[in-house]
Amino acid sequence: MKVTVCIGSSCHIKGSRQVVEQLQYLISDANLDDKVELGGTFCMGKCQKGVCVTIDDKFFSVTPETTKEFFTENILNKVK
Repeated sequence: MKVTVCIGSSCHIKGSRQVVEQLQYLISDANLDDKVELGGTFCMGKCQKGVCVTIDDKFFSVTPETTKEFFTENILNKVK
């Protein structure tokens, strides 16, 4: 599974760094380092949507406050 987080200026202001840090921790804590590839990219063109995240090219809008729920629903439940 490939998870990509926008680190462009608009998403950075909305908390992309915190989202990346939380996802790194959650992926490692769940021992999914070999199943989940976490990467970053610049603008995805949906700046108004918040921190833009894609999983295998499917778009999600995530905030630092919703990262754990996003991880559980869209990553953990699909790779275990």
